[in-house]
Amino acid sequence: MKIATILFRILCLMAFLAGCAEKENDNRKWFKGNLHTHSYWSDGDEFPEMIMDWYKSGGYDFVALTDHNILAEGEKWIVVRKGRIYEEGFDKYLAKYGEQWVTYKRDTGRIQVKLKTFAEYKPMFEDENFLIIQSEEITDEFDGKPIHMNATNLQKLIPPQGGESITDVMQRNVDAVLKQRQETGVPMFPHINHPNFHYAITLQDIIGLHGERFFEVYNGHPQVHNYGDSLRPGTEFMWDKINIAYHIKNQPLMYGMATDDSHNYHSFGATYSNAGRGWVMVLADSLSPGSLIRAMEEGQFYATTGVILDEIKVALDALHVEVREEPGVNYEIQFIGATAQEQDARILKTVSGVEATIELLDSYIFVRAKVTSDKLKENPFQDKDYETAWTQPVGGDR
Repeated sequence: MKIATILFRILCLMAFLAGCAEKENDNRKWFKGNLHTHSYWSDGDEFPEMIMDWYKSGGYDFVALTDHNILAEGEKWIVVRKGRIYEEGFDKYLAKYGEQWVTYKRDTGRIQVKLKTFAEYKPMFEDENFLIIQSEEITDEFDGKPIHMNATNLQKLIPPQGGESITDVMQRNVDAVLKQRQETGVPMFPHINHPNFHYAITLQDIIGLHGERFFEVYNGHPQVHNYGDSLRPGTEFMWDKINIAYHIKNQPLMYGMATDDSHNYHSFGATYSNAGRGWVMVLADSLSPGSLIRAMEEGQFYATTGVILDEIKVALDALHVEVREEPGVNYEIQFIGATAQEQDARILKTVSGVEATIELLDSYIFVRAKVTSDKLKENPFQDKDYETAWTQPVGGDR
């Protein structure tokens, strides 16, 4: 046997043994969560307790309520909307939690309800298996265009900061979140919501930012145009162009999230913003805000609309992906990336099946995986929407 062959086999054995040891010492777990959710505290149509019960019962590990320009604190009363489904929704809420919990009154035929605060409903649901993260959707605008950015794990409300341009508005809001993080010492982060909502935020607007690490590559609201149109790019195309630009600017890679942006909990279908359409899976050592945020900032998560991954591993200059196979479902794994000489990302490799690996060449700026199944989503916001997962880009600093 040639010496080169012996050395190669020794290296393979060492890599295998190192991988086994790493798995034995790795106490991290996958946690499922949604970081964009609305309730009666702003423009959602359900009480926070009912929403938390839905997510917890549905197998989620963490949820952030992100109502517009408000935290669930202080006294707030709402009038139950007119209509049978909303009145029946209140009846279900009252039946579930009882007269001792629900504060309400009836006046001229309308039902008024005092909303429970974050501090009140949080202990009802949180345990070692479920976490609620206080958050806000900072809802700003410029020249009539909506500019929405979530702030995860806020400790106090951040009002919209305004600005002289779309990029300036976003930058001021990013800076406000990062300033609160620095002042409090509490992990928190901003992320860009649905850039194609009213096509308000362009690719160049995002490229001009500093300090932003996250944006929504998928949002479950029916009006956010994830896939673009004949004139404007979809969010996935934007994601790659942002990271090519960030490489040139020597900025950290942008990571992509999937979220529900849920508002509607009584009516269902393509015209409604329902729960359960998109989420993140985070590989963290514990179910705590700090652990989850640190893991996400390290890129230890993926976005999904239904496809579940058993492993995402970067080792020996290769990216390896394994899919949790569902019977009767077929999968295609695409590795997408770009080199410093390219202006656009491209598909580097395509594999049909549940497992694939790509070599991470030094010439690549980044590589990410997209896994598409032939299983249609349940309750999609558009026809022929198949379950998909997106891993985070791996760059030259891997």
